[in-house]
Amino acid sequence: MSIEFVKSVIAADMQAVDQIIRERLHSEVILVRQVAEYIVSSGGKRLRPALALLSAGALGYQGQHHRELAAVVEFIHTATLLHDDVVDESSLRRGRDTANALFGNAASVLVGDFLYSRAFQMMVGVNDMRVMQVLADATNVIAEGEVLQLMNIGDADLDEAAYLKVIRYKTAKLFEAAARLGALLAKSDAATEDAMARYGMHLGTAFQIVDDVLDYSGDAGEIGKNLGDDLAEGKCTLPLIHTMRLGTAEQADVVRTAIIHAQRDNFPAVLAAVQGSGALAATMLAARAEAALALEAIAGLGDNPATQALRALADVAVERSS
Repeated sequence: MSIEFVKSVIAADMQAVDQIIRERLHSEVILVRQVAEYIVSSGGKRLRPALALLSAGALGYQGQHHRELAAVVEFIHTATLLHDDVVDESSLRRGRDTANALFGNAASVLVGDFLYSRAFQMMVGVNDMRVMQVLADATNVIAEGEVLQLMNIGDADLDEAAYLKVIRYKTAKLFEAAARLGALLAKSDAATEDAMARYGMHLGTAFQIVDDVLDYSGDAGEIGKNLGDDLAEGKCTLPLIHTMRLGTAEQADVVRTAIIHAQRDNFPAVLAAVQGSGALAATMLAARAEAALALEAIAGLGDNPATQALRALADVAVERSS
Protein backbone atom coordinates (compact mmCIF):
# COMPACT_ATOMS: atom_id res chain seq x y z
CA MET A 1 0.00 0.00 0.00
CA SER A 2 1.17 3.52 -0.84
CA ILE A 3 1.03 7.02 0.57
CA GLU A 4 -2.05 7.54 -1.61
CA PHE A 5 -3.85 4.84 0.40
CA VAL A 6 -2.82 6.51 3.65
CA LYS A 7 -4.12 9.86 2.42
CA SER A 8 -7.41 8.31 1.32
CA VAL A 9 -8.09 6.91 4.79
CA ILE A 10 -7.86 10.33 6.45
CA ALA A 11 -8.92 12.57 3.55
CA ALA A 12 -12.00 13.99 5.29
CA ASP A 13 -10.19 14.46 8.57
CA MET A 14 -7.21 16.12 6.91
CA GLN A 15 -9.48 18.50 5.04
CA ALA A 16 -10.97 19.51 8.40
CA VAL A 17 -7.46 19.88 9.86
CA ASP A 18 -6.46 22.17 6.98
CA GLN A 19 -9.50 24.34 7.72
CA ILE A 20 -8.58 24.51 11.41
CA ILE A 21 -5.03 25.49 10.46
CA ARG A 22 -6.26 28.30 8.22
CA GLU A 23 -8.59 29.61 10.91
CA ARG A 24 -6.03 29.41 13.71
CA LEU A 25 -3.30 31.10 11.67
CA HIS A 26 -5.28 34.32 11.78
CA SER A 27 -3.54 37.25 13.39
CA GLU A 28 -4.17 40.98 13.25
CA VAL A 29 -0.43 41.34 12.61
CA ILE A 30 0.01 41.10 8.84
CA LEU A 31 3.60 39.80 8.90
CA VAL A 32 2.60 36.97 11.23
CA ARG A 33 -0.06 35.87 8.74
CA GLN A 34 2.28 36.17 5.78
CA VAL A 35 5.11 34.12 7.23
CA ALA A 36 2.89 31.50 8.89
CA GLU A 37 0.75 30.98 5.80
CA TYR A 38 3.84 30.75 3.59
CA ILE A 39 5.45 27.99 5.60
CA VAL A 40 2.26 26.02 6.33
CA SER A 41 1.15 26.15 2.69
CA SER A 42 4.54 25.10 1.34
CA GLY A 43 3.59 21.45 1.14
CA GLY A 44 5.22 18.65 3.04
CA LYS A 45 3.96 15.22 3.88
CA ARG A 46 1.93 16.15 6.97
CA LEU A 47 3.00 12.83 8.52
CA ARG A 48 2.82 14.05 12.11
CA PRO A 49 -0.80 15.25 11.99
CA ALA A 50 -1.63 12.15 9.95
CA LEU A 51 -0.30 10.03 12.82
CA ALA A 52 -2.57 11.76 15.32
CA LEU A 53 -5.57 11.14 13.06
CA LEU A 54 -4.67 7.53 12.27
CA SER A 55 -3.90 6.53 15.84
CA ALA A 56 -7.26 7.90 16.97
CA GLY A 57 -9.01 6.07 14.12
CA ALA A 58 -7.16 2.83 14.77
CA LEU A 59 -8.37 2.85 18.38
CA GLY A 60 -11.97 3.74 17.65
CA TYR A 61 -12.08 7.37 18.80
CA GLN A 62 -15.38 8.97 17.75
CA GLY A 63 -15.00 12.62 18.77
CA GLN A 64 -13.54 15.70 17.06
CA HIS A 65 -10.56 16.58 19.24
CA HIS A 66 -8.19 14.50 17.10
CA ARG A 67 -8.54 17.10 14.35
CA GLU A 68 -7.67 19.98 16.66
CA LEU A 69 -4.69 18.08 18.06
CA ALA A 70 -3.49 17.17 14.57
CA ALA A 71 -3.39 20.90 13.81
CA VAL A 72 -1.52 21.50 17.09
CA VAL A 73 1.09 18.92 16.08
CA GLU A 74 1.50 20.58 12.69
CA PHE A 75 1.94 24.00 14.31
CA ILE A 76 4.62 22.67 16.65
CA HIS A 77 6.40 21.03 13.71
CA THR A 78 6.16 24.19 11.61
CA ALA A 79 7.58 26.29 14.44
CA THR A 80 10.57 23.96 14.67
CA LEU A 81 11.12 24.29 10.90
CA LEU A 82 11.15 28.07 11.13
CA HIS A 83 13.70 27.99 13.93
CA ASP A 84 15.75 25.18 12.32
CA ASP A 85 16.19 27.07 9.07
CA VAL A 86 17.46 30.13 10.91
CA VAL A 87 19.92 28.09 13.00
CA ASP A 88 21.08 26.11 9.96
CA GLU A 89 21.17 29.19 7.70
CA SER A 90 19.13 27.21 5.16
CA SER A 91 17.88 28.85 1.97
CA LEU A 92 15.80 26.03 0.47
CA ARG A 93 13.15 23.70 1.87
CA ARG A 94 10.63 21.55 -0.04
CA GLY A 95 11.89 23.08 -3.28
CA ARG A 96 11.06 26.64 -2.20
CA ASP A 97 12.90 29.49 -0.54
CA THR A 98 12.86 29.18 3.23
CA ALA A 99 10.88 31.74 5.22
CA ASN A 100 14.09 33.23 6.63
CA ALA A 101 15.45 33.68 3.10
CA LEU A 102 12.32 35.65 2.15
CA PHE A 103 11.32 37.44 5.35
CA GLY A 104 14.54 37.50 7.37
CA ASN A 105 15.74 35.67 10.46
CA ALA A 106 14.00 37.89 13.00
CA ALA A 107 10.56 37.43 11.45
CA SER A 108 11.06 33.66 11.16
CA VAL A 109 12.05 33.25 14.80
CA LEU A 110 9.24 35.43 16.09
CA VAL A 111 6.57 33.78 13.93
CA GLY A 112 7.89 30.43 15.13
CA ASP A 113 7.24 31.69 18.65
CA PHE A 114 3.73 32.71 17.59
CA LEU A 115 3.04 29.19 16.27
CA TYR A 116 4.31 27.58 19.49
CA SER A 117 2.12 29.80 21.63
CA ARG A 118 -0.90 29.33 19.35
CA ALA A 119 -0.41 25.56 19.60
CA PHE A 120 -0.53 25.79 23.39
CA GLN A 121 -3.68 27.92 23.25
CA MET A 122 -5.30 25.21 21.13
CA MET A 123 -4.24 22.28 23.31
CA VAL A 124 -5.68 24.01 26.39
CA GLY A 125 -9.01 24.02 24.59
CA VAL A 126 -9.05 20.20 24.58
CA ASN A 127 -9.15 20.40 28.39
CA ASP A 128 -7.18 17.22 29.02
CA MET A 129 -4.20 17.45 31.36
CA ARG A 130 -2.53 14.32 29.96
CA VAL A 131 -2.74 15.70 26.42
CA MET A 132 -1.14 18.93 27.57
CA GLN A 133 1.55 17.03 29.44
CA VAL A 134 2.44 14.89 26.40
CA LEU A 135 2.67 17.87 24.05
CA ALA A 136 4.49 20.10 26.53
CA ASP A 137 7.02 17.35 27.26
CA ALA A 138 7.50 16.67 23.55
CA THR A 139 8.11 20.35 22.79
CA ASN A 140 10.70 20.53 25.55
CA VAL A 141 12.52 17.40 24.37
CA ILE A 142 12.59 18.70 20.78
CA ALA A 143 14.30 21.87 22.02
CA GLU A 144 16.84 19.73 23.88
CA GLY A 145 17.45 17.78 20.67
CA GLU A 146 18.17 20.99 18.78
CA VAL A 147 20.76 21.96 21.38
CA LEU A 148 22.28 18.47 21.35
CA GLN A 149 22.65 18.68 17.59
CA LEU A 150 24.27 22.10 17.92
CA MET A 151 26.76 20.71 20.44
CA ASN A 152 27.67 17.90 18.03
CA ILE A 153 28.49 20.19 15.11
CA GLY A 154 31.95 19.41 13.76
CA ASP A 155 32.34 16.28 15.90
CA ALA A 156 33.77 13.60 13.60
CA ASP A 157 33.95 11.14 16.52
CA LEU A 158 30.18 11.03 17.03
CA ASP A 159 29.01 7.42 17.32
CA GLU A 160 25.73 5.82 16.25
CA ALA A 161 24.26 5.93 19.76
CA ALA A 162 24.84 9.68 20.06
CA TYR A 163 23.43 10.22 16.57
CA LEU A 164 20.29 8.23 17.43
CA LYS A 165 19.82 10.20 20.64
CA VAL A 166 19.70 13.44 18.67
CA ILE A 167 17.13 12.23 16.17
CA ARG A 168 14.98 10.55 18.83
CA TYR A 169 14.83 13.91 20.59
CA LYS A 170 14.73 16.26 17.61
CA THR A 171 12.54 14.36 15.14
CA ALA A 172 11.06 11.16 16.54
CA LYS A 173 9.67 12.75 19.71
CA LEU A 174 6.89 14.58 17.88
CA PHE A 175 6.03 11.41 15.92
CA GLU A 176 5.84 9.60 19.26
CA ALA A 177 3.62 12.27 20.81
CA ALA A 178 1.30 12.37 17.79
CA ALA A 179 0.78 8.60 17.89
CA ARG A 180 0.26 8.65 21.67
CA LEU A 181 -2.42 11.35 21.38
CA GLY A 182 -4.83 9.03 19.58
CA ALA A 183 -4.56 6.51 22.40
CA LEU A 184 -5.17 9.23 24.99
CA LEU A 185 -8.26 10.49 23.18
CA ALA A 186 -9.59 6.93 22.81
CA LYS A 187 -9.03 6.32 26.56
CA SER A 188 -6.89 3.29 25.73
CA ASP A 189 -5.13 1.31 28.43
CA ALA A 190 -1.52 2.05 29.36
CA ALA A 191 -0.13 -0.86 27.32
CA THR A 192 -1.88 0.33 24.14
CA GLU A 193 -0.80 3.91 24.75
CA ASP A 194 2.82 2.81 25.13
CA ALA A 195 2.57 0.64 22.02
CA MET A 196 1.36 3.60 19.96
CA ALA A 197 4.14 5.77 21.38
CA ARG A 198 6.77 3.15 20.47
CA TYR A 199 5.32 2.92 16.97
CA GLY A 200 5.61 6.68 16.53
CA MET A 201 9.12 6.84 17.94
CA HIS A 202 10.47 4.08 15.70
CA LEU A 203 8.62 5.43 12.65
CA GLY A 204 10.05 8.90 13.23
CA THR A 205 13.54 7.49 13.67
CA ALA A 206 13.26 5.51 10.42
CA PHE A 207 11.98 8.60 8.64
CA GLN A 208 14.92 10.74 9.76
CA ILE A 209 17.50 8.07 8.95
CA VAL A 210 16.13 7.88 5.40
CA ASP A 211 16.24 11.69 5.20
CA ASP A 212 19.93 11.47 6.01
CA VAL A 213 20.43 8.82 3.32
CA LEU A 214 18.72 11.08 0.77
CA ASP A 215 21.28 13.78 1.46
CA TYR A 216 23.77 11.47 -0.26
CA SER A 217 21.59 9.58 -2.72
CA GLY A 218 18.62 11.75 -3.64
CA ASP A 219 18.01 14.32 -6.32
CA ALA A 220 18.02 17.90 -5.05
CA GLY A 221 14.82 18.65 -6.97
CA GLU A 222 13.06 15.62 -5.52
CA ILE A 223 14.03 16.00 -1.88
CA GLY A 224 13.48 19.76 -1.90
CA LYS A 225 16.72 20.87 -0.30
CA ASN A 226 20.31 21.35 -1.28
CA LEU A 227 22.23 18.09 -1.34
CA GLY A 228 25.05 18.30 1.13
CA ASP A 229 23.34 20.77 3.48
CA ASP A 230 24.09 18.60 6.51
CA LEU A 231 27.73 18.37 5.51
CA ALA A 232 27.97 22.14 5.03
CA GLU A 233 26.68 22.53 8.59
CA GLY A 234 29.25 20.10 9.98
CA LYS A 235 26.62 17.53 10.98
CA CYS A 236 27.84 13.98 11.43
CA THR A 237 24.93 11.85 10.24
CA LEU A 238 24.69 8.07 10.04
CA PRO A 239 25.89 7.71 6.41
CA LEU A 240 29.04 9.60 7.40
CA ILE A 241 29.50 7.57 10.59
CA HIS A 242 29.24 4.36 8.57
CA THR A 243 31.62 5.69 5.90
CA MET A 244 34.29 6.30 8.55
CA ARG A 245 33.64 2.84 10.00
CA LEU A 246 33.33 0.81 6.80
CA GLY A 247 35.39 2.76 4.27
CA THR A 248 39.06 2.83 3.47
CA ALA A 249 41.43 5.03 5.46
CA GLU A 250 41.35 7.54 2.61
CA GLN A 251 37.55 7.59 2.49
CA ALA A 252 37.35 8.00 6.26
CA ASP A 253 39.83 10.87 6.15
CA VAL A 254 37.90 12.71 3.45
CA VAL A 255 34.73 12.51 5.54
CA ARG A 256 36.43 13.39 8.83
CA THR A 257 38.05 16.48 7.33
CA ALA A 258 34.79 17.63 5.75
CA ILE A 259 32.87 17.30 9.05
CA ILE A 260 35.47 19.11 11.11
CA HIS A 261 35.71 21.99 8.65
CA ALA A 262 32.04 21.96 7.49
CA GLN A 263 33.12 21.87 3.87
CA ARG A 264 30.41 21.87 1.22
CA ASP A 265 33.14 22.44 -1.40
CA ASN A 266 34.36 18.94 -0.67
CA PHE A 267 30.94 17.40 -1.24
CA PRO A 268 31.83 15.54 -4.48
CA ALA A 269 34.70 13.75 -2.73
CA VAL A 270 32.57 12.99 0.32
CA LEU A 271 29.73 11.76 -1.90
CA ALA A 272 32.12 9.40 -3.68
CA ALA A 273 33.39 8.12 -0.33
CA VAL A 274 29.90 7.57 1.06
CA GLN A 275 28.65 5.83 -2.07
CA GLY A 276 31.77 3.72 -2.45
CA SER A 277 32.04 2.48 1.12
CA GLY A 278 28.76 0.57 1.56
CA ALA A 279 27.62 3.21 4.08
CA LEU A 280 24.26 3.86 2.42
CA ALA A 281 23.31 0.18 2.47
CA ALA A 282 24.29 -0.05 6.14
CA THR A 283 22.28 3.06 6.95
CA MET A 284 19.22 1.74 5.14
CA LEU A 285 19.49 -1.48 7.18
CA ALA A 286 19.21 0.66 10.30
CA ALA A 287 16.17 2.46 8.89
CA ARG A 288 14.45 -0.81 8.00
CA ALA A 289 15.17 -2.16 11.47
CA GLU A 290 13.42 0.85 12.98
CA ALA A 291 10.45 0.41 10.63
CA ALA A 292 10.23 -3.25 11.66
CA LEU A 293 10.16 -2.23 15.33
CA ALA A 294 7.36 0.22 14.53
CA LEU A 295 5.32 -2.57 12.96
CA GLU A 296 6.06 -4.89 15.87
CA ALA A 297 4.72 -2.29 18.31
CA ILE A 298 1.27 -2.27 16.68
CA ALA A 299 1.08 -5.97 15.83
CA GLY A 300 -1.71 -6.41 18.38
CA LEU A 301 -4.02 -3.78 16.94
CA GLY A 302 -7.21 -4.86 15.21
CA ASP A 303 -7.54 -4.66 11.45
CA ASN A 304 -9.28 -1.58 10.08
CA PRO A 305 -8.37 1.03 7.43
CA ALA A 306 -6.54 3.22 9.98
CA THR A 307 -4.35 0.37 11.24
CA GLN A 308 -3.68 -0.68 7.65
CA ALA A 309 -2.58 2.88 6.94
CA LEU A 310 -0.29 2.89 9.99
CA ARG A 311 1.37 -0.27 8.70
CA ALA A 312 1.65 1.23 5.22
CA LEU A 313 3.39 4.29 6.66
CA ALA A 314 6.20 2.11 7.98
CA ASP A 315 6.86 0.95 4.41
CA VAL A 316 6.49 4.47 2.97
CA ALA A 317 9.03 5.84 5.47
CA VAL A 318 11.83 3.62 4.16
CA GLU A 319 10.91 3.20 0.49
CA ARG A 320 10.47 6.86 -0.42
CA SER A 321 12.76 8.86 -2.68
CA SER A 322 11.86 12.30 -1.31
